[in-house]
Amino acid sequence: MERGETRPPEKRRRRRRLIFIVLAVLLLIIIVAVVLGLTVRQNKRTLKTTFIARCEEFKGTHQDLQYDCQKVWGAFEQAYVGLDPCDVPMEAYDPLMAAVPFKPECNRVNSAHHKTKIFWSKTKDVVHDFTEKRDCFYTVEETLLGSVLDGLTWCGKEGSSETFTTGCPGWNDCANNTVRSFWNRVSAAFADGACGDVTVMLNGSIATPFNNASVFASIEVKRFDFPRVKRLNVVLVTQENFVTNCTNASLKDLQKELDQGMTYNCKEVSEPQIQECSSNPEKPCGACW
Repeated sequence: MERGETRPPEKRRRRRRLIFIVLAVLLLIIIVAVVLGLTVRQNKRTLKTTFIARCEEFKGTHQDLQYDCQKVWGAFEQAYVGLDPCDVPMEAYDPLMAAVPFKPECNRVNSAHHKTKIFWSKTKDVVHDFTEKRDCFYTVEETLLGSVLDGLTWCGKEGSSETFTTGCPGWNDCANNTVRSFWNRVSAAFADGACGDVTVMLNGSIATPFNNASVFASIEVKRFDFPRVKRLNVVLVTQENFVTNCTNASLKDLQKELDQGMTYNCKEVSEPQIQECSSNPEKPCGACW
């Protein structure tokens, strides 16, 4: 220090440092609060925007649908907003299903353009590649609600009026979580409308193609009532070195789940065969397996 300079007293330096720290903490709290508020609003806006856009797009390709997508969003949001995200039972989506009911499959006039339902478990990519290329089957993800919400995550929080897309429980975190209950409910309605011959694609590359914990086993099969559903056709999708076949023990369990009088059939079909058939519009869908 040069002659003539004075050093601030130690107390004054401590006080300044303390003031700076307090101001920095307050500024940080304000920034976090603003970011969280914007994030919550953005989450809801993003989900709602995606929901409405997908709904309108679906209506555009299905001219017979007259739904108001804003009202459908309202019925959807009503199911979970303000609730514990682990305490949203299937029944919470009943008003949504009433707002967007599935058309009954039975007694519909057969035509070349009439699609029938196909179910799946652990074969999502295969079955969707097939249904996108061939105009004979459709999955639950190709219905209005299924297509709108496929791949999305959402939940509410107890005591909050907001919609969240982060911090939501995962599929296996709790039984009655927001997303899982929706897919259980929409899958139940989808299965309730099945009629006649029903087809399901199961995975022949895993040890248990019919898993009791799957949506197909726990929800859909239980809705296949005879005589409304007369036959279940299992397409067991296999790879080159597949690990199971139609004699698999879990498929025996599947047969036991079916109503008495219902016919059961299982066929092992390689994935390349399905892919080749899906790319050949001249080949009837039934001939693919």
